[in-house]
Amino acid sequence: MQDRIYAQPLSEVSGFAFDESVARVFPDMIRRSVPGYTTIIPMIELIAARYGRDGSHLYDLGCSLGASTLAMRHGAGSRDCTIIGIDNSEAMLSQCRDYIDADSAAAPVELILGDIRQQPIEKASVVTLNFTLQFLPPEDRPELLKTICDGMLPGGALILSEKICFDEPEQSVQEVLHHDFKRANGYSDLEISQKRTSLENVLITESIDTHRKRLLEAGFNQALLWYQCFNFVSILALKGPAKP
Repeated sequence: MQDRIYAQPLSEVSGFAFDESVARVFPDMIRRSVPGYTTIIPMIELIAARYGRDGSHLYDLGCSLGASTLAMRHGAGSRDCTIIGIDNSEAMLSQCRDYIDADSAAAPVELILGDIRQQPIEKASVVTLNFTLQFLPPEDRPELLKTICDGMLPGGALILSEKICFDEPEQSVQEVLHHDFKRANGYSDLEISQKRTSLENVLITESIDTHRKRLLEAGFNQALLWYQCFNFVSILALKGPAKP
């Protein structure tokens, strides 16, 4: 379904939530809102194919409709591993289950309704935080990343995708280009404005340097920027030396 959530003037714009109305249009919303999303997902499959290991778990934290979950599942191939998707929105998980059930890949998938901050991470070879960390309070982010790193096997990989911020004047340039991207995908100025209002104090961006510093402090050995389009990036954080 097409995303028309903010197409009409709203008397009051409430904070953004991953509810049933968003779940219904989420594939269209994220494709038209996040530059490079359709590139990042297949690259998650390649990264999972490189770093996924037998006897391990592959976690999708904030799995929403399961795009990253399925990418990791296909990347895992015939390996003896389990894919674990976690999300706190029942509306998103309900549709995610349908996509998982319709998929034919071999690796078992476990879906959990819950808070990713309370989820134990054990024997992880690959973990994905695909545009998820940005919705957590900044003060909760260091502990989550440390939990992930502590529960990761040596040689494991974390894929962290985020919307980021910059110092001026670059921030203004990147924002204008992002809004141009949304207009090119059919969003009106009203939709862009109301969506932006709904995300204030819900999606809190940070700089690339802040993300890298926090990843290293959490125990990762490397934090490599592998993708950027405007103010959207994806980082590959490695525990231990890079796998050849």
